[in-house]
Amino acid sequence: MAEPLISVRNLNKSFPGVHALKDVHFDLYPGEVHTLVGENGAGKSTLMKVLAGVYQKDSGEILINGKPVEIPNPRAAQRLGISIIHQELNLMNHLTAAQNIFIGREPKKYLGLFLDEKQLNSKTRELFSLLKIDFDPRVKIGELTIAKQQMAEIVKALSFNAKILIMDEPTAALNEIEIEELFGIIRHLRSQGVGIIYISHRMDELFQISDRITVMRDGQYIDTLKVSETNLDHVISLMVGRKIYESAPQIDLAVNRPVVLKVSGLNQGKTLKNVSFEARKGEILGFAGLMGAGRTETARAVFGADPIDSGEILVNGKKVTIRHPSDAVRHGIGYLSEDRKRYGLAVGMDIETNIALASMQSFTNFGGFINTKATQKAGSDMIQKLSIRTPSLSQKAKYLSGGNQQKVVVAKWLIRNCDILFFDEPTRGIDVGAKQEIYKLLNELAEAGKTIIMISSELPEILRMSHRIVVMCEGRVTGELLASEATQEKIMKLATQRESMVKTAQ
Repeated sequence: MAEPLISVRNLNKSFPGVHALKDVHFDLYPGEVHTLVGENGAGKSTLMKVLAGVYQKDSGEILINGKPVEIPNPRAAQRLGISIIHQELNLMNHLTAAQNIFIGREPKKYLGLFLDEKQLNSKTRELFSLLKIDFDPRVKIGELTIAKQQMAEIVKALSFNAKILIMDEPTAALNEIEIEELFGIIRHLRSQGVGIIYISHRMDELFQISDRITVMRDGQYIDTLKVSETNLDHVISLMVGRKIYESAPQIDLAVNRPVVLKVSGLNQGKTLKNVSFEARKGEILGFAGLMGAGRTETARAVFGADPIDSGEILVNGKKVTIRHPSDAVRHGIGYLSEDRKRYGLAVGMDIETNIALASMQSFTNFGGFINTKATQKAGSDMIQKLSIRTPSLSQKAKYLSGGNQQKVVVAKWLIRNCDILFFDEPTRGIDVGAKQEIYKLLNELAEAGKTIIMISSELPEILRMSHRIVVMCEGRVTGELLASEATQEKIMKLATQRESMVKTAQ
């Protein structure tokens, strides 16, 4: 067997009060996609940051091609052939793709006084050609899709002659077609002998792209498995230390359940075109589609976050006018944004304040003072009801895990007593254990009579959780499927269908 590109032996790293890595070991071979999995806090990111020179190890050994090395900083990692592509892309929108890729290393002309744009673009095209990437290197990064920006990041990493490529949640913001394009590039890199360390919370991806999987838990190495010799249930059980099922139990949907939200003929410029759907009491209505299909735009339009040109919204059979989110909240509609840190939470504030935020009027007395006893009781009740893991109500939201942050946003709308809840990408960026808790919570809310409208880019999630599925493409509803008849193939066919069609199921 070939010698590992990189080996980690008995690696330890501590922060004040936290032993983040405990005697971890790990190997990556040439031409291998080695996936690293574990719940939030398992130590994956810490290990990758040590390998990328962001953090320095406390003890242990790192070997490159069998030789011990020190990695004191990111530049040293690059010199050793290690590049990392972070989940948050590190690109400058006002520069071209080529300028981003070679920033600080641009070819010069006229005694090094001027940028040689022709050579810069030519070198970029050569790299694009090697990876079969087809877009103009002269286009500004800000004008590209997230998928193409991701490709530019990969090319940037390889321009340093990287032989070890670390990819942290590379598909978090990509749709199914873009994911397959990315996987094509990864397979090509694998064929060229590049070793790839791949981190993802999307469990269905592991078996599509990985050769081996290493599981971490609580900062410790648990096991390394060949993909051909394991299965999803086994990987998940190793991650969480207990048997867990990612699929949540379904509840029966009675056909005579009342329609609580009816949207008809919703139009918004070129974004939404005659969007119509119904949501019933106690059901989970899934919204599927590729990026740009109009799913989030539909939710924001119904919630009053974006203005509409025309259309009708009925809540419990009565026509309502929603021009602002406050109108939607008054009619019992809540919206949990896909970007919870930007639109759902005041991350610098404590949990108590975040939970009370949407209902502050009800916690304020005639003198304008906040009844802190009431906010504390409401917050404590929600922490217990939703099993929010936090040392106290005074903990700032930014210090919570992704799954617990999501629960705080849910608590905010439950305190407000919203009966219709839009969940936009409810499990994006959270680990498998937290996903299970969110799935359980969604089903409990539906069982309690809440109407859940769930937008998700993960087809397994849509199929697992929805009673009915509305599919969109290019701002139109192209079909509706009952859970009993839905498949990934049927959803993808509707998601790529440019003309609207008669619903396939009622």
